Amino acid sequence: MKKIIYSIMGLSLLWGATSCDDILETSSPSQADVDFVFASSETAKAALQNAYSLWRSSSNLHSNGAFYDMVVGSSDTEAQPEYYGSQINRWVISNYYGYIDNTKNLRGPENYPNVSNNGTLSGTWNNVYKIIAICNTIINSFESAASFEEMIHQTGPSDLSQIYGEAIALRATLYYELTRFYGDVPLQLVSGEEATELTNRSYIAEYNLDLLKKVEPLMYRPGEGSRDKSYMSRTYVDGLIGRIALWEAGYQTRRTDLGDNYYTKLDGSAVSFEKLYTSDKYKCFYGRRTDWQDLYRVAETYLKSAVENPGPGVVFQETDPRTSGDGLASKAFGNPFQYVFQQMMDLQFADEDVYEIPETQGVQTERPYAFGRPSDGSKSYNYPCKTYGQCRFNLVYYYDDFDPDDMRRDVTVTAFGSRGNGQERLIPFSKGSTAKAGGFALNKWDENRMSSPYVVTQRQAGINCPYMRFAEVLLMYAEVECDLGNTAVARQYLNKVHQRAFAGTADLDAFIAKCGDLRHAIYEERKLEFGGEGVRKWDVVRSGYVDEIVTSFKTRTKAILDDLQTKGYHTFANGNQMPLYVWIKDVNPADYGVGYRLTATCTDRNNPVLWPAWRGQNDDWYSVGKYWGDPTFGALKFGLDATQAAAVGIASDLRTNVAVKGMFEYIDPDGAEAQALEAEGYVRTAWGKEIIDKQDNIDAYYTYVYNGYESKTPPIYMFPMHGDVIKQNPDVLIQGYGFQSK
Repeated sequence: MKKIIYSIMGLSLLWGATSCDDILETSSPSQADVDFVFASSETAKAALQNAYSLWRSSSNLHSNGAFYDMVVGSSDTEAQPEYYGSQINRWVISNYYGYIDNTKNLRGPENYPNVSNNGTLSGTWNNVYKIIAICNTIINSFESAASFEEMIHQTGPSDLSQIYGEAIALRATLYYELTRFYGDVPLQLVSGEEATELTNRSYIAEYNLDLLKKVEPLMYRPGEGSRDKSYMSRTYVDGLIGRIALWEAGYQTRRTDLGDNYYTKLDGSAVSFEKLYTSDKYKCFYGRRTDWQDLYRVAETYLKSAVENPGPGVVFQETDPRTSGDGLASKAFGNPFQYVFQQMMDLQFADEDVYEIPETQGVQTERPYAFGRPSDGSKSYNYPCKTYGQCRFNLVYYYDDFDPDDMRRDVTVTAFGSRGNGQERLIPFSKGSTAKAGGFALNKWDENRMSSPYVVTQRQAGINCPYMRFAEVLLMYAEVECDLGNTAVARQYLNKVHQRAFAGTADLDAFIAKCGDLRHAIYEERKLEFGGEGVRKWDVVRSGYVDEIVTSFKTRTKAILDDLQTKGYHTFANGNQMPLYVWIKDVNPADYGVGYRLTATCTDRNNPVLWPAWRGQNDDWYSVGKYWGDPTFGALKFGLDATQAAAVGIASDLRTNVAVKGMFEYIDPDGAEAQALEAEGYVRTAWGKEIIDKQDNIDAYYTYVYNGYESKTPPIYMFPMHGDVIKQNPDVLIQGYGFQSK
């Protein structure tokens, strides 16, 4: 499949006219008027492609910027790679209350650092409103055309109604993200008109839901028409309606400083709330709408439509089409969950994905550089090149949350990275970047696994961003039916996602019992399914479970640290043990009966090369180097067989993989087993000991996660509005939640 970044194609006419001086007073590009947009479906499509291109490259909401800094490393599951003091701006929002300053004093949101010069904050706000301005121009051009009424009342989709629907869907997506990140924001619907007020998020949600319902039947589903999954579709709109409805109906922190009747519905009537916690200090409350069930019924209608008819292009991946031995004898696959991400790594649209944001090799992309398996490689012609690893994971997620038989664990989380020379390495728990430090890392995307790895330079692998997977549609539908009392349906769709994570039959009743009830089980399933995809932070908020989630995280993590200090290991309820030490050895996998270097499903948990699974190294980096014309590929000695090594005049070294013992079970460091391993060449290596021996590591994995959270107090999870933006509209953009206008 050839993937193309949306070309601007002379459409600077839609970009250059958006003012950087005052993003809330953007000009309407005159060239994108009715005649231009309706000249043909191709010109209308071209106008929209510019908005898509900016959404891909500079929105800061799904791969870069705010998402990179403050979402994908900010929950009870996901963690930041580096120490607090090194990246204070990336840590603060994950705390939900404030931050520890350089003297380690706890400060509240009123002292949030660098509001006036934080590029992430200003870039997110400004760039999103630029894209909204382009969408507004396109939408208004459609709506002012003489043929609009005829189009909006037609039966079924057409090329033009599809494009109009996409513009509505993209704008609604941007407002959905803005309200998650900032709360209440100006609703700008006409480019060139200055913002006169903040718009309450309830009105914004209902406004967009109303429009999405109107365009939904006028759009193609994936696999219909000429649009692929890099475009928003009818199925995506069904899922987006579900997302917006669940977010608006869920628990949020809202303001109390804008008047008692500030929050209103689309019809102008006041919204009432069930308030869990209120803060007089920060003038806000945490709660949900009393009419939340009405919104859930809207979500139910459209999620059911997507579940029952996702379109010919969307298939929930319940089987793995790869057979054991594909490519290399004895390699085992049988993991449909991993196959979803393998398709993306092979630069294909994943069958399961509803909508992917497209990328192209040779242009900056974040998967796997930020959201993938880390590598110590240098910038260019390394195997693989440098992979930073922005998304890391907390201890309890890997060891405690996953059932040891859950096939998602090792696909999602890895303890092993790459050296950049075709050799594997264990990632230490000290904080830092690449595979040299940072602890457990995201494993869903790995350049070792790409069918065409790109080693010319770093950060240009070309892997798409999966913005909506069908698994999420299924679990949103399960959640809606659960909360509306239709538990049999909820169980059916929860079970559909849960079962595909196991090779055998999973015990759903036991899983629900472990979680406490069906609703908790659905949220837990989302946590296991979407690790590293930026979902968990928002789920913690809207679930209403913030208190118990923070308490659970703190309690379980402290128990690990206490046991490591007193016993030398910690035992989890699922049977896993986390010890002070592991024993590792660089090996040729063939010496352990493994005829390949890049491992897949584990067939023998006693084999230290295969367990944990889904690691190792590319089976033939040598050929990759030749393919890309790397003038130095001969220096790649790891991974060469004897014949290949002789051909380039270097010594052969087949020790590409790390064998590990003791990662899930305690081995007495003074016992006979440890002595036998060391006699075989295994090296005793600090594991849990590295955390407890350094206060900075204890702080990173425990103290500073949800730092300052106060029980029964509204969580402050949103961004402050950027100071320079406020200066442009000081009477309109009134900072809330205790943040100061700076």
